This record gives sequence, C-alpha cells and structure tokens, in this order.
Amino acid sequence: MAAEQMADAGGDPGQVPPARPLDSIDRDILRILQTDGRASVRAVAERVHVSRANAYARINRLVEDGVIRGFSARVNHERAGQGASAYITLKIVQNSWRTVREQLQALPGATHIALVSGDFDVLLLVHSPDNRALRELVLTRIQAIPEVLSTRTLLVFEETDLGPRPDRPAELS
Repeated sequence: MAAEQMADAGGDPGQVPPARPLDSIDRDILRILQTDGRASVRAVAERVHVSRANAYARINRLVEDGVIRGFSARVNHERAGQGASAYITLKIVQNSWRTVREQLQALPGATHIALVSGDFDVLLLVHSPDNRALRELVLTRIQAIPEVLSTRTLLVFEETDLGPRPDRPAELS
C-alpha cells in the first residue's frame, strides 16, 4: 500500500463510485486512522480483532472506494508560522464554480474550499503568516479573479480542533 497511492485516493471529484455500506469493523478502522494516521496495519488489525491481511484488504478497499481520501497531519497553524486565519466568503458568477475552485486551490494557505448554499456561494479557509499577508491575499489575489463578484473576510480569533475523540459514539461523526 504505497503512500503515493493513498495520497491520490479519491481520484477525479466528478467520478464518485457508489457508496458501499460500512460495517462496524470498517468504522472502527476509520476511527483509528483518523486519530492516528500513522498506525501500522498490524496495530489496526489488533485493535479491531481481525487478521493483518483482513485489515490490509479493508484499508485498501476504503482507499480505492474513496472513503479514505488520504492521510495527513493535523497542523497547529500558529506554531507553524501561519498566525492569521480567516474564513472568506465569496459570491461568484453563476456556473463558474469549477474555474474559481481551480484558482482558489492554487492560493498559498488555502486549506478548505466549499461550494455552499445561502447568501454566498463559496466558503474558503485560509492560513497566512500575518494580517498583512492575509490582506494581500484577499485584495490582490482573490478579488482579482474575474468570476469573483464580492468577498467577505471573517477573521479567526481562536480555533479548536474537533478531531476524532475516544469519547465519541461508535457512528462516524
């Protein structure tokens, strides 16, 4: 199970395979890997009480099915030199989502992009070294995208990571 294959899991967002039902072992595996993406297959197998081969096959299936999109580290952005964070809402030209998404993905510090309903069309989470860099990002990079009609910036004063916790119920949150 190569790391490169797992990092690319999920493939083309336009081609989503039909969802397969997850059993309790699959959900336990997901919970373990969400808590510790570096857990070995052997450790996962022991914790869910299946053979190493079974755990390996299940993890591979979850990756191939796009349930697991990849493995990553949860980063403390402030400690990593990204002390300013903001949610930026964008109103965009109708039917320009794919074009805008491509341009937003290329922005430094962009960590989450969502097409949403409501008073705005896109919600973007960015992390930057400081407010000056954040200002530059919004005023010169984002507002320069022709399909962006307007933006609103919501500064993040404090964040709490609600990653997987052992006290959560058995269902995936």
